[in-house]
Amino acid sequence: MSRIDTRLAELGLVLPEPLKLPPGVTLPFPWVSTRGNRVYISGHGPVDADGSLSEPRGKVGADVTPEQAKELAGKVALTILSSLRDELGDLDRITGWCKILGMVNSAPGFNNQPEVINGFTDIILDVFGPEVGRHTRSAVGLAELPFDIAVEIEGEVEISL
Repeated sequence: MSRIDTRLAELGLVLPEPLKLPPGVTLPFPWVSTRGNRVYISGHGPVDADGSLSEPRGKVGADVTPEQAKELAGKVALTILSSLRDELGDLDRITGWCKILGMVNSAPGFNNQPEVINGFTDIILDVFGPEVGRHTRSAVGLAELPFDIAVEIEGEVEISL
């Protein structure tokens, strides 16, 4: 078992199955795209172990509490790790997390997006440690997200060739 897979097991974290898209939905792009030693990660939402979109959905600060949204951001971390493992074969190939963009489906007046996205950052730092897991990031509020998900995150990692 790889170092990262061992760490996931130690933390009791399980990577989900790939996203099961709603009926009639097709996506004309990959979840991840490797270019040299960089892997670009398309926006991912929170997914349950079986690949279904996680609940609750809706606007943070109205339909979803900030605490629930932070948990959902942690699920996004696992969803992204699942996509990266599918692409790379081994998460140990990740040598650095570069940049993360966290998007929060925000109710009017909700402005604590950074705390929500901490749910993602906390998981990445716990799994990869501070040297590899440390990343720059932005956390922004948006009026809507696809499928009414509460959190979407995209990013970039560096890998060994």
